[in-house]
Order: sequence, then C-alpha cells, then structure tokens
Amino acid sequence: MADSAAAPALFYGDWIHPIAERYPILAAYRARLLSRPSVARVVDEARPYRSFFPLGAPDRD
Repeated sequence: MADSAAAPALFYGDWIHPIAERYPILAAYRARLLSRPSVARVVDEARPYRSFFPLGAPDRD
C-alpha cells in the first residue's frame, strides 16, 4: 500500500524538483517503482496527457 501511495508523489515530485544526487536510495526506490509493470503501464497510458501538466513535463520517465 505504501508503494501505491509513494509512486505518484515521487513520479511528479521528481519532475518539479529532481531528486538530488545525495539521495541515491530515494532515487533507486523511485526507479524500482517505475519498473514495476503496473506502474509502468500507468505511466505509458498517461503519456498523451503530459501536455496538461501545469509546469510542463520533462523528456524523461
């Protein structure tokens, strides 16, 4: 359940304020979450809507 709550926060949070290099464990956790099939599917299916992100979506993830 914690992973389900953390995935969106880390996904979009990293867009707004990239995870600093001094937090490698947090960055690795985010990468593991994004590699999960269920999370990867949601990210892929949402790609057409990235232009609606108010601050602009980066060209990563």
